[in-house]
Amino acid sequence: MKRLLDIIICFIASLLLAPVWIILPLLIVIDSEGNPFYVQKRVGKDSKDFNLLKFRTMYAGTDKKGLLTVGDNDRRITRIGYFLRKYKLDELPQLFNIIKGDMSIVGPRPEVRKYVQLYNEHQRNVLKVRPGLTDYASIEYIAESELLAQSDDPEYTYIQDIMPKKIELNLKYIENQSLRLDFELIVKTLLKIIGK
Repeated sequence: MKRLLDIIICFIASLLLAPVWIILPLLIVIDSEGNPFYVQKRVGKDSKDFNLLKFRTMYAGTDKKGLLTVGDNDRRITRIGYFLRKYKLDELPQLFNIIKGDMSIVGPRPEVRKYVQLYNEHQRNVLKVRPGLTDYASIEYIAESELLAQSDDPEYTYIQDIMPKKIELNLKYIENQSLRLDFELIVKTLLKIIGK
């Protein structure tokens, strides 16, 4: 049932957002050179890699300087990129990841392999379900880059402090998942984004 709802909701959303698929890529390429879309390998269900889609928010090639985004002063982010990230519009292409079956609307955010390799056996339980656009951790850490900006060593802070807490929230979702909870988390996420 969850999979069917994912497909129906994403298909309808994709049609309603038809102008966005034209306007945002155009704004991105006007703002900076490069492909308007960004593809990154992430780890999905059963620890299988998949290509996660996003609208590009950084200058082309600058993602090689680090995986984490640190605050509003990260010079790799383009002008339109700041806007897209603030309102999570860069995540919209993941609707196609959901339709394809790589992801679900609600589920643990997919991580890059570098950090998944650090998971202990308990934490690897998050890989038993499809990753999602949002869940408890996405809501709790909606301003993650600002938290990292306050650290002298952002990667250490992410690995030692933020990542373990996010995983526990992911596991909390998995243990209690239901269509009703999914709906509640979707509404909470939208309200958080609007609040920004």
